[in-house]
Amino acid sequence: MGRPEPVGAVGLVLARPRRLLSAEPFFMEFVAGIEERVAARDMAFLLHLVTDADAEDATYRRWAERRLVDAVVVVNLAAEDARPALLRGLGLPAVLAGVQEPGPPGAPAVRTDHVTPVREALARLLDLGHRRIARVSGPARLLHTRARTAALAEGCRRAGIAAPVVLEGDYSHEEGARLTRELLGRERPPTAILYDNDVMAVSGLEAARDMGVSVPGQVSMVAWDDSTLCRLSSPALTSVSVDVYRYGTEVGASALECADGLPVAERWSPAAAFAARGSTGPAPTP
Repeated sequence: MGRPEPVGAVGLVLARPRRLLSAEPFFMEFVAGIEERVAARDMAFLLHLVTDADAEDATYRRWAERRLVDAVVVVNLAAEDARPALLRGLGLPAVLAGVQEPGPPGAPAVRTDHVTPVREALARLLDLGHRRIARVSGPARLLHTRARTAALAEGCRRAGIAAPVVLEGDYSHEEGARLTRELLGRERPPTAILYDNDVMAVSGLEAARDMGVSVPGQVSMVAWDDSTLCRLSSPALTSVSVDVYRYGTEVGASALECADGLPVAERWSPAAAFAARGSTGPAPTP
């Protein structure tokens, strides 16, 4: 039995609260990049927003039953993620986006180096004299969260400093502010905080200002994912900068190869760059 007749569409299901999606620039740039590559082939791009994993699985089943897409893009891979096996069982070709390691057999991936940018950010902070480091992470179940946290912990160990304080967030403005207040309210607060996205970093900056804590005089802040939010904040936020739009085009290229039933070329997301701005400075004198 041959391959089914193509329907001319690539799909992406995002299990994410709508309030986060509207506030976070990352996914809008990512989606725009995919859409550009898919549209160049005169194919449709289906973006479906759901609130939880069960609804995401139901969408895949519906798409497979009705043959609405030729391939799907899977994001935010988690430990023991069941989605690759589900999609394989449904006969839906899939591309995994943003994983550090290769995907399971039969599941091509556009990989991302989450370790090197963390090492570089830590090295910059160590050069500035910082020894008390904290991290406001995304959900701990996500593979990229785990990779970044492990890289930071290993870097601190190699540098001979205390293990970083890691607090788990959800990428939202509210959690960024709450967790920053918790960190800065400690008897020995960190002198540098790394955030897993720009939204939490901007809200952390606001929380520090409300507490009368100087940035970068008393605490330095680094955001993962550069954006207009980072550049327009005061002070402007130092960030780990990734060309998210180009990342989306790479994922789109892999999704098209997947949809065509062709071997999928090995691809990586664009290398991240450390963009030093006004939110980082020398560690305060003890």
